[in-house]
Amino acid sequence: MEVTKKGTTIQSLQIGMGILDIIAQQGRPLKFTDIQDLTQITKSNLYKYLNTFTQLGILYRDKATGSYVLGSKLIEYGMAAVDHENVIDRITPYLQELNEKSASTVLYSSWTHNGPMIVKDINTNRGYNIGAQIGTILPIYSSAGKVFMAFMDEQTIREWKARELQQSPPEKVSQLEVERRLIQEKEIAFAREPLVSSVSSVSFPVFNFKKKFLGAVTIVGFSELIPSNEEEELSQFFIQTSKEISRSFGFLSNEE
Repeated sequence: MEVTKKGTTIQSLQIGMGILDIIAQQGRPLKFTDIQDLTQITKSNLYKYLNTFTQLGILYRDKATGSYVLGSKLIEYGMAAVDHENVIDRITPYLQELNEKSASTVLYSSWTHNGPMIVKDINTNRGYNIGAQIGTILPIYSSAGKVFMAFMDEQTIREWKARELQQSPPEKVSQLEVERRLIQEKEIAFAREPLVSSVSSVSFPVFNFKKKFLGAVTIVGFSELIPSNEEEELSQFFIQTSKEISRSFGFLSNEE
């Protein structure tokens, strides 16, 4: 890989960005040998670059296969760079409406290789914010975690799912599987926070025109304000809003 030497640039940074460009262009997980063949960087130097990028979250290395893909940190950078034309910009008015209607914190989370991560929060009553912070990785038993488990590709979530369920008893895992099927049918998930019993949440998926799952919207607040099943009036409002958000991305349900 050739890099133009200039007195006003940092060559090692150019090389590092070149590695990231190559990984992005391939559009698939790459093993160390694949990257070495494509970049022609010596093995010792390439290892240092990849190890540094992995530690920073710029790259992600699958422990099972040893393959590298772009990491969650780049998602954060990308969202900051194109905030005016990304998913968050489009759904923010809906999040604000949900916040006003529910009087609770509203979150939007998207997938990273560490699990679903909160990337947007809306709460007009900052003094009473009981939702998680931006950058928080959500557990599988949260309502958002359940939505990701229900609609993400199984291969994509394999490692996260195994890590989250490794301490769970078999009966609890079986119960979660039953719930997963219901979430796929109803497209809404409920949960009570395991550490704070007075806090509950409800989440629903967002799809695009290809019915690709984009992320999850979550309403979290005191349990008396959060519905616990899809028959409640507020749940119906959430479900209708969910459909409106997905329609804004071109998605049409089977009913439409």
